[in-house]
Formats: sequence, structure tokens, C-alpha cells
Amino acid sequence: MNAYKISLGAPLYYWPRQTVFDFYAQVAASPADVVYLGETVCSRRHELRNADWLELAGMLHAAGKEVILSTQTLIESQSEVSTLRRLCERTDYMLEAGDLGAARLLQGRPFVAGMHLNAYHGDTLNWLQALGARRFVAPLEMNREDLEQLLDDRPEGLESEVMVWGRMPLAFSSRCFTARHYRLDKDHCEFRCIEHPDGLSMRTREDAEFLAINGIQTQSSHCLDLIAQAPELAALGVEVLRVSPQSSGTLEAVAALHALRSGDARAEVQPPAGIPRCNGYWYGRPGIDMIGNP
Repeated sequence: MNAYKISLGAPLYYWPRQTVFDFYAQVAASPADVVYLGETVCSRRHELRNADWLELAGMLHAAGKEVILSTQTLIESQSEVSTLRRLCERTDYMLEAGDLGAARLLQGRPFVAGMHLNAYHGDTLNWLQALGARRFVAPLEMNREDLEQLLDDRPEGLESEVMVWGRMPLAFSSRCFTARHYRLDKDHCEFRCIEHPDGLSMRTREDAEFLAINGIQTQSSHCLDLIAQAPELAALGVEVLRVSPQSSGTLEAVAALHALRSGDARAEVQPPAGIPRCNGYWYGRPGIDMIGNP
């Protein structure tokens, strides 16, 4: 089996400051190789400031981790543009570009092309590499065959990364769904998303699992679980496997991936209570499906 790195994506949820610092203290001692940091969902979240993210970056770098700063995915205001511009002017850490504006502001400096840049074919990958991309994160809904073709078509020297565990971020909107759920407007949201450390689960009128909301972000109701497919992904040539942080199970997912690449048996990883697992996209099925029982 080809070797792979284990990455932790930027946290998608609004957690209290101390919770975040405690989490990354554990990450520093974990077998994770790559750690993405930064607020990617909503600029109104203020538990952590830029100085806090940089403090965490320094601590993780000292622990031997490859640290990458992630940019916000949906840029709406001039203040967000200014924040993005300042972040893109930094040269101490590589950036993950959440949108094309970040890629262009980097002016050819190396970056990671985030999953929401929607790179579905080789021509897009060639274009992103010409802009400075050194790694790309594959779109979430790609099945095995399409991913294999994409990897065959990518330009030489461009690394690939695939998310394998965590609730999937599916879409973004200028409207804050969490605020609307509480009948609040976006500018006076009372920061209610801090009450939902794994997002707010939504159900249909028939009481079926549907989606999850996380501020302006729509997520899968289920937790993606492709840990069992890690050897297959590595054999296809994927260099980095990503775990997206949840309130529990995250470090166990990292440990399971590390066990697999070390040739050991993996332990079963449970998502946070009440969140089912899924892997349907990998098999060309609806993403909500769970094929097998890994």
C-alpha cells in the first residue's frame, strides 16, 4: 500500500475558545501529519481571533505538523475581502484557498485548492496548478471511478487530498440558516450556532434524516466514513486523507487511519451520538447511503 498523510481539516463549527485550544493540544500529540486552521464558514464568529489561530499554528508547527491556514469559502463584505487580503499576504504558512479570489490574491505563491473550487477534470487541475496549486482537495461527491480518472488526468507534481470522515459540507448561502431557525436575522444571530457543536440536524416531516445546518453552511445529516477505503484510496495514488473535526470521534478517526497505514487492525470509529454514517458517493449511490458495515 502506498503511504498517505493524515490531515485534519479546518474546524467547521463554532466551538468555545478553550474547547478549541484543548482540542488542538490533543492534536499536537496525535499522528495527524497536516493540520488546517482558520475560520472558513462565518466571519461573525469571534471566539478565536487571528492571533489565536496563529498561536495554535505555532504550537502545532513546533509539534512537527504541517500547518496550513484556510480561507473563508463565501466572501460577501468588504471587511471579509480585507481580511482575506491580509491573510494572502502572509508568507509564513501555506494557505488553503476556499474560493478563487484567494487563489488569485496569492499571485502564484503555493496553495492548496480547497474542495469548493470544484475541480472535476484534468483541465481544471492544470489551470489551478498554473495559479500556484500544489495540492487539491477532491469534490465530495466523486465516486471511485471518477476519482481514479481525475487522478490519472492530473498534472505531474500536483498532490491530491480526499475527505474520508466527518459531516460533509455541501453548500453555502448568504442566508444564515441557524439564525433563521431561531427566527433571528443574520446580523443579530446571538451566535446561536455555538449551541450546536456538530451542527443542527434537520428532519423531514416524515421524521427522516435530511441535512444539517451550520450557520450559512448546509451539511450532510450523516457522517462520511471512508476509513475502510483508506488502502484503496492510497492504491489509487491519493497522498492525503482528511478528517473533518467533529465534537467526538475525530482523534479516533485519525488513530484508525494511522493504524491502517501501519499495517495494524483499526478500531471502529463512532461519530457523535445520533449521527449515522454514510459512504454512498464512493459507490456511485446517493451520498446518504451506507454500503457495508466497515
